[in-house]
Amino acid sequence: AWRTRTLDPVWPIVYFDGIVVHVRGASGRVSQHTVYVALGVNLEGKKELLGLWLAETEGAKFWLSCLTDLQNRGLKDIFVACIDGLSGFAEAVHAAYPQAKVQLCLVHLVRAALRYVSSEDSQAVVRDLKKIYQAATVIEAEQELENFSQKWDEKYPTISKQWRLKWPHI
Repeated sequence: AWRTRTLDPVWPIVYFDGIVVHVRGASGRVSQHTVYVALGVNLEGKKELLGLWLAETEGAKFWLSCLTDLQNRGLKDIFVACIDGLSGFAEAVHAAYPQAKVQLCLVHLVRAALRYVSSEDSQAVVRDLKKIYQAATVIEAEQELENFSQKWDEKYPTISKQWRLKWPHI
């Protein structure tokens, strides 16, 4: 009943993410699967778990089937869809909800940036990235990204390139 319940037609914010879990099958073998999670914030500002789906891997095609399920259950409009950087995911969101604004999850962006950073620099890099995403205005954030670039590009040139590529969606 929970999985098929009717949803409110409008959700201001919906977070979408895949969580990798280990599942023991009937044969007793353990394999990795992805639990697809849709967590919404309703018009009263309360969070609600909208859906959970299980698949063997995470992919934009399966996300589109999850989004279609949400539509079939009554969800007609999402103002902001917060997603990770999975290839094709933003397109899947726009296929189901053309008016939705897609925002990349900052936690995923910071984690991706830290893949390139030595442990001795990680705290300083996080502190400087925080100046970007906590900026009060877009202009201030762009200036902080430029400051970050000037400080870190010689050592970690990939980070500012990634953030600039993702910039319209942050």
